Amino acid sequence: MDMHPVFRFFDPCLIWFYRITGYAPADFVIGTFVLALLAVVLGNVTVGLALLIGKRHMDRATAEAQKYQSLSMDALASGDRQSYEATNRLANDAFGKTFYTQIAFSGAFLWPICVALAWMQYRFQDLAFPIPFIGLSLGYIGIFILLYIPAYILFKKAKHKLPFFRRIKSVLNSYTPKVQHQE
Repeated sequence: MDMHPVFRFFDPCLIWFYRITGYAPADFVIGTFVLALLAVVLGNVTVGLALLIGKRHMDRATAEAQKYQSLSMDALASGDRQSYEATNRLANDAFGKTFYTQIAFSGAFLWPICVALAWMQYRFQDLAFPIPFIGLSLGYIGIFILLYIPAYILFKKAKHKLPFFRRIKSVLNSYTPKVQHQE
């Protein structure tokens, strides 16, 4: 199986992490952890850029949803059932738009995982790590997932010390729902 040109371009840099100590099992763990960490960072950067680029759209959609929700509550309070149903339907549509936009943003987090696993397939497809005492083994995907979790936790704790991610955090905090009490 011939390696894709994009993977061939990045392969020398990525494989370097798999040759640090000269001891293959340790190198595989180190290299896979670094690859998982790169996937976490790249996913977070992608989501951050998507949020910064789509902020104006999200602001408009959120304002529209809040406007229709407020109008529907006013119609309900005044006893106008027909207006309530019409504006509530518009509010639901607007909330649906913001919900699916947020799902699209979170999907931007996952693509680096797929790319990392695709590259690993070229290099480590036939590799298996036996699990002691149970007679089963883990392939490169299982090891990647096991190392992705601590990479994610580590980056999650460190990312808000980086300026780009502090800015993203402030953008996300601006979307925190504000509870309004109507009396």
